[in-house]
Formats: sequence, structure tokens, C-alpha cells
Amino acid sequence: MSHLWTLDDISWEQFDPTRVDEDLVKIVRAAAMVESNARDYATYLCNVFHDDPEFRKAAQAWADEEVQHGVVLGHWAKMVDPSFDYEERFAAFRAGYKIPLEANSSIRGSRPGELIARCMVEVGTSSYYTAIAEATDEPVLKEICRRIATDEWRHYGLFYRYLHRYLKQERLPRARRAWIALNRVLESEDDELAYAFYIANPIGEPYDRRRATRAYAERAYRLYRPQHVERAMGMIFKAVGFAPHGRASRLMTRLVSKLMSLRARRYSYGVTA
Repeated sequence: MSHLWTLDDISWEQFDPTRVDEDLVKIVRAAAMVESNARDYATYLCNVFHDDPEFRKAAQAWADEEVQHGVVLGHWAKMVDPSFDYEERFAAFRAGYKIPLEANSSIRGSRPGELIARCMVEVGTSSYYTAIAEATDEPVLKEICRRIATDEWRHYGLFYRYLHRYLKQERLPRARRAWIALNRVLESEDDELAYAFYIANPIGEPYDRRRATRAYAERAYRLYRPQHVERAMGMIFKAVGFAPHGRASRLMTRLVSKLMSLRARRYSYGVTA
């Protein structure tokens, strides 16, 4: 896996400050923090797959691309607000948020389980950046998010291929796969995103996870449309081993779309960050 584009490929000269949405700026700043932290996840993955040099090499290349996403998003955020110090904010994020780098086995209980979790992450990010690209009127952010969404879709394919390779070595029932997938999706409201939002958008108050989660989620959930959820559900079902476009997937798409809409409205109350 190699870089298919760089910062120099972005049409920075087309930046239009009159089309910037301040709510999008806040979640883009947070996304820059999370993406830039990918090398820690690569370290963890290389520990889990310590005896698979091919996968380790792919994981390192994946991390390089993710870090590039963070740098590009941070650069755009600084164009919007020159006072935003991406490097300083990212250093603060790393100081306050840690993942277990010392682990030498998957926290999911197996290597196939770990790869299912990685697929879920890429489902989330590919859908997320597609939603931002379609929501924004700012030309440069639209281009950036389209490029990132394409990368994340490709990353899903990478982890999906290794998932099937490891499923041949280690049996993992579909029920267990579904449970791992569900739990990883639910982790989208864990400390990582909440703390990233807090650090990237300082308000001069102590960190409050619930407040930061609410502030982030209200701005993010309102971006999703049924087509984003439908594509995501298809990818989830495929990774778990179910028909990606069957009746169950369609039912889940309708259910999740309604749930996200309800949660966006619920989180909208009391957002002050």
C-alpha cells in the first residue's frame, strides 16, 4: 500500500472562507487528532500480528496514510483559523489519551476478531468522510473528505482480505463476529473521540466526557443520510459474514437511520461547546 495522493495534490487555492461551517470545523479538528494518532494503532497491530511480516508492513503503510489524513485536515483547519495550532493540540491529545501499546494479543480475543474490529473502524470513517463531503459547501474540505473517504474504503478492503485469510486459520462463529462488530461500533462514543473534540476545541473548562461526547455527536450525527447508513450496514454485514444487501441489512438500515436521527436531536439539547 502506498500513498496515492499527497498534500500537494489538494487544490488549496480554491479555499473559500465564506463557505465554512463552524460546526464542521470543530469536528474536522477532532478528526485530525484521531487520524494523526494512527501510528500507535499500527504499533499495537504489529504486536498482535508479530509473526506476520506481510501484515505488519501493510499496517505501517496504513498508518502512514491515516497520519497524512490528520495532517491535511489540520492544515485545512488552520486555514480557517490561523490561531489553531495543530501540532500543539495533537501533542496535548497524545499526552492525555493512550492505547495499550504493550499488548501482544488482541483485546478482541483473536486475530480474526481484531480484523473485524478494524473493518468496523473503516466502515465508520468511510461513511463519516462521505457525509462531511456531501454536507460541506467549502470546495477544499469537500475535495479532502472525498479523497479520505476513498482511502478509508480501500483500507476496509485491506482488513477484509486479511480477515478472510485468518478465518481459514482460526474459526470464529458468525454470532461472535457480530458481537465483536457491535461492540466496536458502540465504542465510537468512547473517550477517544470525546477527548479529541475537547482537546481540539478548548473551552477553558475541565474535561467532561459526557459533555464532549454530546457536543461532538450532535454535530456529527446530523450529517448522516439514509444512503450513508445503507452503505455502512452493507459493509458491516459483509465483514460479519451475512448477505450485505439482504432483508436483514435493509431492516437494520432503517432502524439505525431512525436511531441516529433521534440521537442527533437528543444531543442537540444543551450543546454549548
